[in-house]
Amino acid sequence: MGFSFEIGSSAAIDESAFIAVADLESSLCRLALAKGATAAHDNPDALVLSADTIVECEGRVLGKPVDRNDAENMLRLLSGKCHRVITAVALVCRNAAFSSSSSSTTSVYFRELSDAEINWYLATDEPFDKAGAYGIQGYAMLLVEKIEGCFYNVVGLPVSGTVDLFKAFDARKDLHNVARN
Repeated sequence: MGFSFEIGSSAAIDESAFIAVADLESSLCRLALAKGATAAHDNPDALVLSADTIVECEGRVLGKPVDRNDAENMLRLLSGKCHRVITAVALVCRNAAFSSSSSSTTSVYFRELSDAEINWYLATDEPFDKAGAYGIQGYAMLLVEKIEGCFYNVVGLPVSGTVDLFKAFDARKDLHNVARN
């Protein structure tokens, strides 16, 4: 998107304490804001962008798999079904007293996967650091039949929602500067 940035980390947050299945979008936004606020605490002048992605299928929330068996179970659950990928993005600047978040949801339809396809994909090592045990931007493109919604959301950063957050920060910053003059 043309931004210069530095990658940082925030203090460990118990993600499970934030996720509420009954309201995934709002609870994921709260998690993204908490991560952003933690990073902004150590960098009060920085404009911190944080995000988190989950996959929901048949009422089950899928984060990153803990091991190969977990990844295999996730892929079997997703096989031949539609699931939702929800990404929340937050923008936080402590010294500007700004924090805002948004979420994006995309429906992803997996093809019916054979045991051989699942085992092949697991052998790529790609599924182990991704929500739902797949990365659509990599080899998993072969597992997907179609998507409805933002492709970049499934990758992990919905472009439109992120741009809107930056626009809101710019508007807030401009109003803040006008009020001070």
